[in-house]
Amino acid sequence: MKLFREFRDSPRDIKLLWGSVFLRLLSYGITNQILTLFLNAIQMSESQIGWFMSLTLVGDVVCSYVLTWYADIWGRRTVLVYGSVMMVLSGLVFCFSTNFYWLLIFAIFGVISPSSDDVGPFKSIEESMLAHLTPHNKRPEIYALHALMGTTGGALGAIMCGALLHLIQKLKWVHTDLESYQAVFLLYALIAVGKVIIMLCLSRQTELDMHHHEPHTTEEDQPLIQHATEPKSANLSPETKSILVKLLVIFMLDSLGYGFMTSSWVIYYYAKYFMMGSMALGTLFFCNQIVSALSSIPSSFIARHMGPVKAMISAQAPSAVFFMLIPLVGHNLVLSILFLVLYSSTTAMDVTPRQILLTNIIKPQDLTKVMGTVNIGKTMARCVGPIFTGILAQRDHLALCYVISGSLVLAADCVLAFWFFRFDSSIKRQIT
Repeated sequence: MKLFREFRDSPRDIKLLWGSVFLRLLSYGITNQILTLFLNAIQMSESQIGWFMSLTLVGDVVCSYVLTWYADIWGRRTVLVYGSVMMVLSGLVFCFSTNFYWLLIFAIFGVISPSSDDVGPFKSIEESMLAHLTPHNKRPEIYALHALMGTTGGALGAIMCGALLHLIQKLKWVHTDLESYQAVFLLYALIAVGKVIIMLCLSRQTELDMHHHEPHTTEEDQPLIQHATEPKSANLSPETKSILVKLLVIFMLDSLGYGFMTSSWVIYYYAKYFMMGSMALGTLFFCNQIVSALSSIPSSFIARHMGPVKAMISAQAPSAVFFMLIPLVGHNLVLSILFLVLYSSTTAMDVTPRQILLTNIIKPQDLTKVMGTVNIGKTMARCVGPIFTGILAQRDHLALCYVISGSLVLAADCVLAFWFFRFDSSIKRQIT
C-alpha cells in the first residue's frame, strides 16, 4: 500500500513533524475535553466563556501573524521551539492559577486551543516544511499521514482525559472537580516538553533556503502560480496576492461556521443536555476522533483521483448536513450520536485536499506566509462565533448554533466551486 510505503520510507525530518503534530493534537485533545468545564468551575458564566474563547482566538491571530510571516527569515525551527516552550508554560499556568487575566494571556501566547483544532503558528509552518521536503507526486500520501497522526493524537487525548478524570475522582486524589481539571493541564505541560525535544531535533533541511523537491514540468503542466526562485522577503508576489484574497474569502467563511460550534461547545452540549460524565464524554470523543482519523486515510486517494476541489466539496457538504441534524433529533441520544459519528467520518477528509490545493498553486517562497495568512484568517473568522454561542447558550438556544454552523460551511463550498473548480484538472496532472 502506497500510504504504508511512504510512512516507512519518509526521511527523518518528516517523521519528526508527524510526531510533532501527534503530540500537539494529543495535548489539545486532552484540554479540549475540560476547557469549558474548567472555566465554568472557576465561576465563569456561559457568556464569559464565549468571550474568553473569542479573545483567545484573537490573540492567536496576532501571534500567528507575526510568527508565520517572519518564520522563513527568523528560522522555522526557532519559531517552532519558541511555540513549544510557551505550550509548556501555559499548561503550568492553567494548572496553578485561576486568575482570568493570567489564564487569558497564556491561552494566547501558549496556544491553548478552544476547539481542539490546530491553532497558532505550528500548522502552517509544518505544512510548508512538508511541502518543501516532498515532491508533488508524493504530497497526497504525506499530507494524509500528517492528518492521520494529528487526528489519532486528538482521539487518544480525548480518551486519556476521560480516563484520567475518572481515575482521579475514583481514587479521590483531589477534593474538587476544579483540582482534577488542573491535573489535566499539568499533563498538557508534560506532553509539551516532548514537543520541545522533537523541535530541537529537526535538521537544517527544514529551512526555506535549503534544497527543496520541485520537479521540472512542461508548459502544459505548470501550476496556476509559477514556481520561480526568488530571495527571501517579507512581501508576497502580485500573483500570490490575487489568489490569496479568494482563498481567504472561502476559508474564513468556512471557519466562521465552525466557530459557532467548536468541539468544546459540542462537549458542553452533551454534558448539559444529556448529562454525560467525564468517562462517557472521553469515550464518545475518542471514538469520534478515531473515525475521523480513519477517514483521513482514503483522502489522499480521493484527492488524487477527483482533484482537490471536488474532494473538498464532496467531504464538506455531507459533513455540514450531518452536523446540522445533531440537535434536530431532540433528546434522542442514539440518533444524536449517530449524526455526530457521521459528521466525524467526513469532516477530516477535506484536510489533505486543502493542503494539496495550497501547495500546488502557491510559490515555494510564498508558501509559509500564505498558509500562515490563511490560518490566521480562519482563526480570525472563528473568533466571532463563540461570542454569540455563549449568548445563545445562556438563553438556552445552543442547538441553533449547529444550524448556523452547517449553513455557513455549505455557503463556503459554493464559493469554492465557483472560483476554483476549473483548476482541478491541472492540479491532478501534477500529483499523478
